[in-house]
Amino acid sequence: MSPKIEGEKGEKEAIFEVAKLMLASARTAPKTAGIDDILTLIVYGEEKDAIAEKMNEIGEERKIDGFKRDAKNVKDSEAVVLIGVRGNRSIGLNCGACGYKDCKEFEDFQKRVGQDFAGPTCLFKALDLGIALGSAVKMAGLLNIDNRIMYRIGTAALKLGFMPEATVAMGIPLSARGKNIYFDRKWP
Repeated sequence: MSPKIEGEKGEKEAIFEVAKLMLASARTAPKTAGIDDILTLIVYGEEKDAIAEKMNEIGEERKIDGFKRDAKNVKDSEAVVLIGVRGNRSIGLNCGACGYKDCKEFEDFQKRVGQDFAGPTCLFKALDLGIALGSAVKMAGLLNIDNRIMYRIGTAALKLGFMPEATVAMGIPLSARGKNIYFDRKWP
């Protein structure tokens, strides 16, 4: 008799394979001037649950139900893909979108940590993050793994120190169920 992979076990394994492919998609996404400052990480198990707990804490502190709602989605997910960027590095275009005269002034500025992210952020690094996120969720979608980009996951992950070099990060929870758990949710 040949070995078998039961449905639920195979679905969980598929989620982790897709998560790895999402990291590759984020890495190979186009980057401004070919400079790659994208950071990626897969979290699951206790680390994933720690992010959900931190999201609940933030929701309590700020009295924002959206953090709690999204924390439940993280708890109910098999894994979370984190994608961040080193946004405090310029690419040398001197475009001024960051609010500074030139890239040297931007790089010399004393960085500040805001409520959720560190700034200022180079516009082109933020664009690179968006393109990497789009590439990653496209991969998950093509392979029929439910997902959703969530800002609140990135906030909690950074506060927990999961991506110490990232100035901005987003999280993408992953699930394979009969119904997509990330949509048709009650808005706070």
